[in-house]
Amino acid sequence: MGRSAAPVTRVVVLIACHNRRETTVRCLRSLIGQGGPEVSVRVVLTDDGSTDGTARAAREAWPGIHVLQGNGRLFWAKAMALAASAAGDYDFLLWLNDDVILDPGALSDLLRTHGSLSGSDKGDLIVVGALRDPHSDAVTYSGVHRRSRLRPVHFTTVAPAERPVRAETMNGNLVLIPRPVAERVGQIDAGFSHGLADFDYGLRAGRLGCAVWVAAGTLGTCARNPTAGSWTDPALTVRQRMRLACAPKGLPPGSWLRFTRRHAGPVWPLYWLSPYARLLAGAALVRMRGGARVLGR
Repeated sequence: MGRSAAPVTRVVVLIACHNRRETTVRCLRSLIGQGGPEVSVRVVLTDDGSTDGTARAAREAWPGIHVLQGNGRLFWAKAMALAASAAGDYDFLLWLNDDVILDPGALSDLLRTHGSLSGSDKGDLIVVGALRDPHSDAVTYSGVHRRSRLRPVHFTTVAPAERPVRAETMNGNLVLIPRPVAERVGQIDAGFSHGLADFDYGLRAGRLGCAVWVAAGTLGTCARNPTAGSWTDPALTVRQRMRLACAPKGLPPGSWLRFTRRHAGPVWPLYWLSPYARLLAGAALVRMRGGARVLGR
């Protein structure tokens, strides 16, 4: 009798995109051939109202891709939650930002890391792929951990090492989630506007006994989002920064409230208020300095 075929590992890749066709296509092309013959890769893409032909180009780059259409107001968290709802049957989910270009063998490294760790006594776990800047090679996204227990919502990047290392939670750019973890934790919380949903997921997973690990080395490239023009840009006026902070891609008060209530402990109202108070305090300081210059003429 012949040998029975090895079981195929089923990976469903979840991607959200909006109006960056070439970037999305480059990401999809980097998926081609990932995992090897014993891995089945399906892609579910939420195209959040793109007007640049992203959906059509994605279908050409990855025949058989499942494209869901958004209204342009989903942003990352809701778009990824929608993609997850259409994942169907799988062994692993792979969160993948559309501005990531995977190294050859990246998916195999993630799966191999999961296999080596889950075969020990470490239980259900998430594996994060660290990413580097395409020009400087500096680590841009990875797992993260708290700087201090006294600062429960301040995080710093976990540098990948030669072996997998633990993290508390993660950036959601490249994350492998096995089915048992997804069944225990659930999917991305669509109650968040855009960001914070990835940090929230890892922290919720940790509370439920699902560890977060960063695979060895870096597994692809992804440039860090620029500070210029964002709500943290000190070159902007306070009014501009506050407006950007309250926008979906900034630090919208509703999402920040959701995050701090869950993860900042009993003094969460102080952590919720803190970033907005600092912005307003900066505005008051500028006005005081301006007044002092006038009075000193």
